[in-house]
Amino acid sequence: QVQLVESGGGLVQAGGSLRLSCTASGRTLSNYAMGWFRQAPGKEREFVAGITWLGGNTLYADAVKGRFTISRENAKNTVYLQMNSLKPEDTAVYLCAASANKWSVVVSSMGSWGQGTQVTVSS
Repeated sequence: QVQLVESGGGLVQAGGSLRLSCTASGRTLSNYAMGWFRQAPGKEREFVAGITWLGGNTLYADAVKGRFTISRENAKNTVYLQMNSLKPEDTAVYLCAASANKWSVVVSSMGSWGQGTQVTVSS
């Protein structure tokens, strides 16, 4: 199993930007498709963005399309989520996850999860 650690969260004003990082250990990240998910208090975990094993395909939730960008640097065993034009409704704990199915970024395919990093967007 791959171990994942997220970083880069924090408090930002609406309209601002943050870049989240997810660094893996224990396994080579290039063997996995990766996803970012988020969970706000009292709400279900939701998909944010996903990227296939070589980065050739990406997928975004409608709520973040055009504002967030997922990318990966397999040589650094790291996946990123660049978040621009942040809104208060983006406030949540953001978690990264890894799928051994190199082409699947759906939540049911994710076998490893990080602990999450808090993102808070003030209005």
